[in-house]
Amino acid sequence: MTRVYPAHRLEEAYNGWHKLFNPSNIMEKQTLNLTTKDNSTISFPIACHLVSHSASVGIFYSDNPFSHSFSIIMLNLAIISVITRFIRFLLRPLRQPFFISQLLGGIIVGPSLLGSNLWYRSHMTTETTRFIINNIGVLGFLLFLFIYGVKIDPGLLKRTGKVHVSTALMSMIIPSSTVFAVALTMRKDMDENFAKISSLGSIAAYLGTSSFPTLYHILEEFNLLNSDAGRISLASSMIGDAFGLFSLLAFEAAELGELGIMRAVWYLISLVLVISFLAFCVRPAMIWINKHTSEGHPLKETYVVIILLAAFFMALVTDVLGIAIACGPLFLGLAIPDGPHVGATLEKKTAAILGDFLLPFSFFMVGTYTDFYAMSASGWSHLSPLFIMVVIGYFVKFFTTWITLHLFRMPFRDALTVSLIMGLRGQVELVLFVHWIDKSIVMVPGFSLLVLLTGTVTAISCPLISILYDPTKPYMVNQRRTIQHHPPDKELRIVLCIFEQDAIHGLTHLLDISNPNQNCPFSISAVRLSELVGRVNPLFIDHEKQQVPPNYQWCSTIHVLERHQQLKEPYMKFHFFTAVTPKKTMFRDICELALEQEASLIILPFNTGDVHNHVNSQVLNNAPCTVAIFVDKGLLKTNNTLGSFRRSRYRFAVLFLGGGDSREALVYADKMLARDQVSLTVIRFLTHNFIGYNEIEKKLDDGIVTWFWVKNEINQRVVYREVVVRNGEETIAAIQAMNDGAFDLLIVGRKQGINPILLTGLSDWIETEELGLIGDYVSSSDFFGSASVLVIQQQTLRG
Repeated sequence: MTRVYPAHRLEEAYNGWHKLFNPSNIMEKQTLNLTTKDNSTISFPIACHLVSHSASVGIFYSDNPFSHSFSIIMLNLAIISVITRFIRFLLRPLRQPFFISQLLGGIIVGPSLLGSNLWYRSHMTTETTRFIINNIGVLGFLLFLFIYGVKIDPGLLKRTGKVHVSTALMSMIIPSSTVFAVALTMRKDMDENFAKISSLGSIAAYLGTSSFPTLYHILEEFNLLNSDAGRISLASSMIGDAFGLFSLLAFEAAELGELGIMRAVWYLISLVLVISFLAFCVRPAMIWINKHTSEGHPLKETYVVIILLAAFFMALVTDVLGIAIACGPLFLGLAIPDGPHVGATLEKKTAAILGDFLLPFSFFMVGTYTDFYAMSASGWSHLSPLFIMVVIGYFVKFFTTWITLHLFRMPFRDALTVSLIMGLRGQVELVLFVHWIDKSIVMVPGFSLLVLLTGTVTAISCPLISILYDPTKPYMVNQRRTIQHHPPDKELRIVLCIFEQDAIHGLTHLLDISNPNQNCPFSISAVRLSELVGRVNPLFIDHEKQQVPPNYQWCSTIHVLERHQQLKEPYMKFHFFTAVTPKKTMFRDICELALEQEASLIILPFNTGDVHNHVNSQVLNNAPCTVAIFVDKGLLKTNNTLGSFRRSRYRFAVLFLGGGDSREALVYADKMLARDQVSLTVIRFLTHNFIGYNEIEKKLDDGIVTWFWVKNEINQRVVYREVVVRNGEETIAAIQAMNDGAFDLLIVGRKQGINPILLTGLSDWIETEELGLIGDYVSSSDFFGSASVLVIQQQTLRG
């Protein structure tokens, strides 16, 4: 069979139709002459191609698999995937986002490099394969925008502050206006399509807008989502996206208005009907599905399939109506509730096929449109107006953002960082460029220039952001916030971290035995931590100031803590927070809360889960105060779920191996000892002949032990012993000898300042680094007894 291709669009795209066709497949070349209304003649080249079956019958039938489109498409997918991953490996030390590797992979397989080779062009990028790849690439970008539409919470616009609104508006209006004014002065040097007011307006609006999905994608990769710079950038970009989308649709309507006012009117009517249908029909249905999906149960497969098909159907609808094809899936995504259930399920179901299959074709499509040879052939005079507009737009946006943030008294380096973030470009911009080339606003030379500048700006900005901005710097305080240095007659402020409701009773008992009293009441900031899934913007909610979204409420746990507070008033007061953030950066919300509340202690529940281990380790490394990790084995639980004491005695033990962590543990245990129900055994481990000690640490240890002994010398509930050991093996043997299985709680310092002789030979035994060597051993299932364990790390002064 044969297929006829009109080549006029391909001729525009590649500066000569004869470069695109596989000579071996061309059966006939002809020219079609068309007569216009004014009797002028336009000639179009037409090429007839031989089209074979898409799939091969196999090499054993003497068939060449790579003469068929399916085999070539799969090979192209493998080639661009391998190239992209290899570039990713090379660029990782340079702090480049994955987007740069994907973009370079697409350019490499395009006509700028591999595609310039005659053999590669004739065998690997035939007309049929290019046609299929481009369509799959469009599907990839459409699904990408749909998923980000699902994850975006439009309600964030209501929670933005003055700094977000000002930054968004100033960084959009001033650059766009400046670029548009400059463009008007250069119209005489532009092509007819490019010189249209609607075209110049589209480009000016693009240069003033920061894309929320682009910023999210890069900030997530660099773990900056819940940093101060990340929050400001995301909120500002969402406002900018709203105005940018409005500008895009307005310029589309203006372009139709140039062909006739009624076309623009029907365009706007169609747009209003589509949005109304999604808002008043689709969104209520999605909310109903979300509410009727039980916690812990997956969304029904039927719903998933229907929603994904609806995304592509909306693309068809908007394309038929003349609205930008990407708007349909994006609008549908915005109509779907973000967060758990629907949003999270859709993200999980599409992650692999989108990232590993569809998006490589999308970047392949971008690469086939990108032709640096066409740029060179076009000449500077043709590209200079676009180049000047883009460069001016980037610089004006950067300085406008910086100056605006400076007026709000943001620190110098933070303002620079946000300005760089707001200038980042990525996948959404590529979708826009493809839309422009379809609309003939730009041709291949201009498209190639835009792709080149997009990659350059992002590649330069990302390493600078890493150099300028350290999100952990605010936690590097040099003020003592420890239990040991806490004034005895002042309120003790604690941050209590809650991952799962099951741990709440053990944590409340730990607070009880920590002895809040009239002289030292507890002010506890209880924060519920949830992993960010199915949405893009992190949440940090103060329950006294903001309402918690239904998907993230934890009413039953709050109820337990409030009842507990009523029993302990006025010695214990809770203040509730909710944090929804990626697991890699959960620690920042914890540390920031501790910093703002001027807390002296962070209490973390221990769990063997991956999320808990990562969060606990990061908190230990960055906390601005003392950290306690609680391994609850259940013996602190009583029949009273509200946490009051029913038992007559509790036996606690402190394993004192020296150093700042052990000193902090001893002071904490001394606070517990103030309760009459608690008896305490303190075991101090010393090395033979006191070898291996740091002189300063040894004096500090002697001082705190002396203080403890003098204070509790006549207390019959206190036992103090010293054990001399030569190595780690004897340390473990001594711990086993003192353990009779009847202890309720073991308190141990994590690792800071411990004499290394005491731990010699034990490093290979550790399974959980966050608990330290001794903490890991006494909390393991091999250790006799069911004692819960409290591992304490004293604040590490940094900065």
